[in-house]
Amino acid sequence: MRRIGLISDTHDLLRPEAKAVLAGCEHIIHAGDITVAQVIDELASLAPVTAVRGNNDRDAWALDLAEVEMLHFDQVSLYVIHDLAQLDQLPPSSPVRVVISGHSHKPSIRETDGVLHVNPGSAGRRRFTLPVTVGELLIDGDQVSARIIELAVAPPKRKKS
Repeated sequence: MRRIGLISDTHDLLRPEAKAVLAGCEHIIHAGDITVAQVIDELASLAPVTAVRGNNDRDAWALDLAEVEMLHFDQVSLYVIHDLAQLDQLPPSSPVRVVISGHSHKPSIRETDGVLHVNPGSAGRRRFTLPVTVGELLIDGDQVSARIIELAVAPPKRKKS
């Protein structure tokens, strides 16, 4: 069984809680909005990393990142893109079994027409009332499952009025 870590929208903050969950993964996928190269370097100390460029990845270091990536683990093909709205419809004959995206900061797992869509949410600074999360894929041959893991981080401080 392969364990693939999923992370997105760190926005230059790689939390120790995220690193702890991703430790032990065979591979880590970052679905964009990294904003600083050091995040990839830190993740690479845990496992090999594949990252795509998000809309906030604008500095020179990010030019080396592709906007989409295709990966294969066992008999499962993964398609990685930052903003799902940028994805043209996959053709019915597409070998893609999993689409991984970020951008919305909203963690989700849904299956449509045999394709598993996973957004690990945001592992960076909390936005609005959304949880701080990462995800994982478990792959065994041609079988794949996904889960979202909420990180135990302090709640945002309320502004005094």
